[in-house]
Amino acid sequence: MMSIRQRKGIRTEEVSENFSAQEENVKLENKLPSGYTNGRLWKILSLTIGGTVALCIGLLTSVYLATLHENDLWFSNIKEVEREISFRTECGLYYSYYKQMLQAPTLKQGLHGLIYDNKTESMRTINLLERMNIYQEVFLSILYRVLPIQKYLEPVYFYIYTLFGLQAICVTALYVTSWLLSGTWLSGLLAAFWYVTNRIDTTRVEFTIPLRENWALPFFAIQIAAITYFLRPNLQPLSERLILLAIFISTFLFSLTWQFNQFMMLTQALVLFILDSLDMLPAVKVTWLYGIQITSLLLVCTLQFFNSMILGSLFISFNLSVLIARKVQKNLKTGSFFTRLGKLLLHLFMVLCLTLFFNNIMKKILNLKSDEHIFKFLKAKFGFGATRDFDANLYLCEEAFGLLPFNTFERLSDTLLFYAYIFVLSITVMVAIAVALHNLSDSTNQQSMGKMEKCTIELKPETAYNLIHTILFGFLALSTMRMKYLWTSHMCVFASFGLCSHEIWALLLKLVHLYNPKRIRIMRYLVPILILLYLCYKFWPGMMDELSELREFYDPDTVELMNWIKNLIVKKHSFI
Repeated sequence: MMSIRQRKGIRTEEVSENFSAQEENVKLENKLPSGYTNGRLWKILSLTIGGTVALCIGLLTSVYLATLHENDLWFSNIKEVEREISFRTECGLYYSYYKQMLQAPTLKQGLHGLIYDNKTESMRTINLLERMNIYQEVFLSILYRVLPIQKYLEPVYFYIYTLFGLQAICVTALYVTSWLLSGTWLSGLLAAFWYVTNRIDTTRVEFTIPLRENWALPFFAIQIAAITYFLRPNLQPLSERLILLAIFISTFLFSLTWQFNQFMMLTQALVLFILDSLDMLPAVKVTWLYGIQITSLLLVCTLQFFNSMILGSLFISFNLSVLIARKVQKNLKTGSFFTRLGKLLLHLFMVLCLTLFFNNIMKKILNLKSDEHIFKFLKAKFGFGATRDFDANLYLCEEAFGLLPFNTFERLSDTLLFYAYIFVLSITVMVAIAVALHNLSDSTNQQSMGKMEKCTIELKPETAYNLIHTILFGFLALSTMRMKYLWTSHMCVFASFGLCSHEIWALLLKLVHLYNPKRIRIMRYLVPILILLYLCYKFWPGMMDELSELREFYDPDTVELMNWIKNLIVKKHSFI
């Protein structure tokens, strides 16, 4: 409790001035509760409305995708064998493990059948829990056994409804990320609308339901939302602990459910490395994120019976190298511009050398050769030499692992998403370059607080993270079409954030000498509302026609083949 004490011998004028100032402060304090209460009520109302819209838009998206799946196949009317045939390629393989777990007499026998599987590969017994990311099928089969829903819901419906439910979570997480970045839930609504209207390029869940990415991407969206919140300054200790827990759980579940987890985590680690090197993120928070990444993947490695591909991955080697290099170069962020630039290049060289060293050591210790086809594929893909490796050539023949087709951008432009994305990306990249140069040139201890404050104002840490994230994942999508779903969904978030961003409109209006707080408010709400109206006008009739279009699954030849195989197996067992 502070108190004001009058000094001895103070002048009368000073006393009167202090008294009048104190009187004004008392009046101001009397006025604060009313304004504070109104602001708090408005904030609660905004959170309530925004949260309700987020849940509704997520559920509606889930129902929309499930309806498209039903209308396309008439899934509720076809036979069980036809439903299973509709899961094409590896999708059917993943679903078969879920069915195998349900058909096992006991849970223990079901797990034993997965650990000692002699059906998937000819003449070999393999551990499916080690080889494939099928823990989600195991968990879902256990859940179906435990819950009292067998009388009301068939196993296949429990499976597909779970996947469509995850899409609701995915859209909600994208909505929340955009809201956190822009400060208004209108941005989240626009991101969700763009996600749905660009459905061809943002998701393929309605026709490849059991695919691993459909399990993983919702958790990845949650992780991005949690990291965005975590990078905000001045978080309460309790909030920080809870959000770190959310980051850990979402990172773990993402890594557990997708076979490409290590490559996605490596790309994300590169995002953190770039921003940390340029002093655009708090070093302590970056360390926490590195630690969570490593811990999550090592836990997945343990669950997958110490999968050697994870232990020998570039991701593990890179993260360890970064943490060691940071300990060695403690004064990395001090000195003049050229001194810091030299230190930065040395730091990059050290991390690269340590990564290659650790990776080679781990591969020799583990005698790991199972991931060599990936590097051969990348070498052949980017024209560094041909390969005779069968697996690498198989990837090269797959359209999904080819370059991103140009017509993707035509579809994204049709919804105005690509134009908005390029507009926002251009501005934020220029701001990021200016902030990075400022950080590298101004590194004295006396100015460090001012520097961090300026960075927060011009380019907030959470904005900087999402900027580098969208750039790196954009390069990944351009090089490999299958990875576009990581980029296009985040494109919706980033574009909608920029159009609703106070900072971006303030910068633009300052550049054209039209800066005014009222104009900023008008622009950040008017532009997204106009785009939402345009999307509704142009795409609503088409979506309604799409929902009214009824088709039916028809593949009699495959059905006949499956029935013949089934009868053959039954006869073989009866003969034995």
